[in-house]
Amino acid sequence: MTRQPIPTPGATKQLNKSRLAKTGFDYGFLLTVIVLLALGLLMVFSSSYPYAYYYFNDGLYFIKRQLIWAALGAVAMAFTANFDYRKYKKYAFPILAVSFFLLIAVLLIGTDIKGAKRWIGFGGLSFQPSEIAKIGLIIYFAASLAQAKERIKEFKYLCRYLLIMLIFMGLLLLEPHFSICIIIGMTLVIMLLVAGARIRYFALLSIPAIFAGIMVVVLEPYRLKRLITFTDPFSDALGAGWQIIQSLYAIGSGGLFGLGFGNSRQKFLYVSEPQNDFIFSIICEELGLIGAIAILVIFAILLWRGMKIAVHAPDTFGSLLVTGIIALVGVQVVLNIAVVTSSIPTTGIPLPFFSAGGSSLLFLMAAMGIILNVSKYEKKSI
Repeated sequence: MTRQPIPTPGATKQLNKSRLAKTGFDYGFLLTVIVLLALGLLMVFSSSYPYAYYYFNDGLYFIKRQLIWAALGAVAMAFTANFDYRKYKKYAFPILAVSFFLLIAVLLIGTDIKGAKRWIGFGGLSFQPSEIAKIGLIIYFAASLAQAKERIKEFKYLCRYLLIMLIFMGLLLLEPHFSICIIIGMTLVIMLLVAGARIRYFALLSIPAIFAGIMVVVLEPYRLKRLITFTDPFSDALGAGWQIIQSLYAIGSGGLFGLGFGNSRQKFLYVSEPQNDFIFSIICEELGLIGAIAILVIFAILLWRGMKIAVHAPDTFGSLLVTGIIALVGVQVVLNIAVVTSSIPTTGIPLPFFSAGGSSLLFLMAAMGIILNVSKYEKKSI
């Protein structure tokens, strides 16, 4: 029986290199991102013009800002696409810590808008720390879970991740920002399950989680009112039910092929802030069922390409990192469409690439760059 030679340090280094062979960007994913961004800019322009003209005396108010943020987002994506994703492992905890302190800072010095402290402003710009927290939590969970391996199957070990989730979600509830809590919670649970956490633990935890969710809704009058309105929006058609009723009118009047780009009627101050959370209803009205399905297909392609990148990632960290970002986008798309179609109670959830919002688009584009960087590597020999 012959003995296998002991690998030399140089041979080991070469083996490690073979696991991280550069293959170039996933250009299919990049093209999908560009298409979604372009369509999003077009729809922000169309949906926001009447609202912007009425309130700011400038029909281009929102699209000009969205173009600036899109340009900044493109720069951010170019940077993260060329920044070695493995380095995020080293900075995972500092990024999480910065996210934590920013969430505290926004409660202390944040700008109060409509009773919520979600923005930190400087000069003429502002950003939401919750956007940083979303990415920060995904990076930290990916780095930590990559090291945890089989230990994540232990309930005691799982609890440390659940505790981190609860701390961050508690800070977000103080803003208050209930919708982001839902998005972050669902995204991180998906990551935990993909990493190997046992489903039965979440089945058991779902009971207290549902109870806590009910208490959060019942103890806050405006949330309780939204829930009641959801069951029958026409009971308060001129009040709490107005937004969702106008959204349904927009979707229904679009028909199969839509009224045509720019021809929406509901955007003329019927749908409140149509360029934001309810932009999908304007998409349905102007582009019809066919156009809406086409956009959903493009989102599906983005998720498919992202999952493919996650599967072929050279290490567990890269795979979980991409999984978390793709889950984040998927969860937001599903929940946004559920809201505008009155499938769930109304809550503020933006549609990725489409809803007007500076910092959200900037960090979304940066996240897309991270996925592109992971796609540069593949598990194969060189």
